[in-house]
Amino acid sequence: MSADRKGQALAHWLNERRSAWQDLEDRLRRPASPGKDAVADARSLLTGYRALVSDLSLARRLNRHGPLPRYLENLYLQVHEQLYRSPGHTLARLADVYNVQTPRLLREMKASLLAALAIFCSSIALGWLLVDQFPELVGLFASPEMIEHVQTGKLWTDDLLNVVPSSLLSFGIAANNIAVTLTAFALGALYGVGTLYILGLNGLMLGGIFAFTGDYGLAGRLFRFVVGHGVVELSVILIAAAMGLSLGEALIRPGNRNRLEAFQAVTRKAGTVLLAATPFLVMAGLIEGFVSPDPRFGLTERCIIGFCSGTLMWLVLLFGLPGRRPFRR
Repeated sequence: MSADRKGQALAHWLNERRSAWQDLEDRLRRPASPGKDAVADARSLLTGYRALVSDLSLARRLNRHGPLPRYLENLYLQVHEQLYRSPGHTLARLADVYNVQTPRLLREMKASLLAALAIFCSSIALGWLLVDQFPELVGLFASPEMIEHVQTGKLWTDDLLNVVPSSLLSFGIAANNIAVTLTAFALGALYGVGTLYILGLNGLMLGGIFAFTGDYGLAGRLFRFVVGHGVVELSVILIAAAMGLSLGEALIRPGNRNRLEAFQAVTRKAGTVLLAATPFLVMAGLIEGFVSPDPRFGLTERCIIGFCSGTLMWLVLLFGLPGRRPFRR
């Protein structure tokens, strides 16, 4: 192709694309549109952004140091920032955590969740069998005071409201739950071994204590105490353990990243998921402080509270906040 024809082709291309670039600039200057118009604008901006990538590549091949590539690079950076910026409003950012990020991350960690559940259930069964066959082993899982209470026909939870007001009890329980959750995840930094220890130990304790109280006819009363808050509490601990296992796997098998990059990627994801789960831990603490030790609540009411709170938590974490479009892969 002759120089004249190349010049004509370039001039034709510039005339064709100039209006598209001008349209992108206009869209960047316009205020955000509400509702459905905002979605249409975002899609149009994304389409223009993809075309701009091709234009920039072509301009660099024609004249890398000329004014056109510099202009397109500047426009590219502006459009990229507009598309990938975080929501400016705090509530909008929080809604994004619940409606987009957390559902996606929980689906990505499905295998880790199932592994954590399997380990926890196996530990419960093992703890039950050990204490059922060898009752003296309960001393590994329960304090002498707890054992003494059970042997006298009472649960250590019976007089909680007489010792600590519900408000203080709820605060302490919520703080403890958050600490256990963070520990279950953080110990995943020991290549997952720490998380396995926390998960297994808690399962052994739960199974062993239920077996021990069952020998004294108190397992039903213990279930009555834990069912209201336990669904949410154990679910969040399982989620934290699954994140800890994911952290351990990322450190063992970082793939094409180095271990620091793998660690940072998993901790960012965990921070998002645990942030979304924290309000439910607070809710579990309130239930455990105000409902679980109160004899006025019957077993049916406690089961309903446990089922409803657990269902609400999983629906929100998997599908987003009510009234929002659910996440889809």
